[in-house]
Amino acid sequence: MTTTSPTKTSAPDLLQAPSYTASGKTPGRLRLGAGQQLRGGPFTYAALIVVGLGSIFPLYWTLVAASHDQQRVLDSPPPLVPGGRLGSNLQAAWEQANLGKAIVNSVIVAGSITVATLFFCTLAGYAFAKMRFRGRNVLMTAVIATLTIPPQLSVVPLFMMMSDIGWGGKLESVIFPTLVGAFGVFFMRQYLVEALPYELIEAAKVDGASNFRIVWSVVLPVARPAMMVLGMLTFVQAWNDFFWPFLALNQQNPTIQVALGQLSASYTPDQSIVMAGALISTLPLLLVFVIFGKQIVGGIMAGAVKG
Repeated sequence: MTTTSPTKTSAPDLLQAPSYTASGKTPGRLRLGAGQQLRGGPFTYAALIVVGLGSIFPLYWTLVAASHDQQRVLDSPPPLVPGGRLGSNLQAAWEQANLGKAIVNSVIVAGSITVATLFFCTLAGYAFAKMRFRGRNVLMTAVIATLTIPPQLSVVPLFMMMSDIGWGGKLESVIFPTLVGAFGVFFMRQYLVEALPYELIEAAKVDGASNFRIVWSVVLPVARPAMMVLGMLTFVQAWNDFFWPFLALNQQNPTIQVALGQLSASYTPDQSIVMAGALISTLPLLLVFVIFGKQIVGGIMAGAVKG
């Protein structure tokens, strides 16, 4: 009696080179290797052009409106090409709203808030991300819960507190209530949880580094990309803040947004001068992005890669 052994089917060779079609592409899903980039089609470029024009148009319209008189701005159809009154409108807005002092005050306020937010939020984010202590999760939950509280609820007690301290009408009343924010703490905590490995901290402790040395030499270099993004968001928010500075400051000591509010506070405001003031207030933000744009984009991309 002869027995036939069953035929053995060989397992698929995982190391076998992929087969290519006549067009040179793999029949399955195409995977990009190192150094390769995705190429966009016509629809991608068209969408980018539309988004880019939509982002640039408000700034361009501000420039056009600031270079005409009010009658021409209110015409139908409105002008789409810059006129010849830009210089005179900029000078009028500068003198009527005291924009020189307002810009200096805004730089002080936004710069102080940004530096303080980066310092305190990075330390708090590191503590919540990598340090173990009793009540850590409860405190983090309480910090996040503060994001759900409308800021308008604290306006009256905060205004009374600033008046009792003697900071009414002073820049300190705008700076100190916003030195640290819950969003910044949560943002830095989430970044450091993934970006900062425990091994680096333990290695620094083995080398005899103190807590301050660990923060300075280990935490800050790792957190720098996230700090650039948080710094940009904080500076823009502080620069554009109107509600609380409008209540806390006066017309003799305004920030840039309060000064712009004075331009449009009359019964019949000149829209061309208001647009000229808005153009002046936008230039410092553009300057910040031009100087730190590379670091900001690098921080955003680093966060995307970490994610």
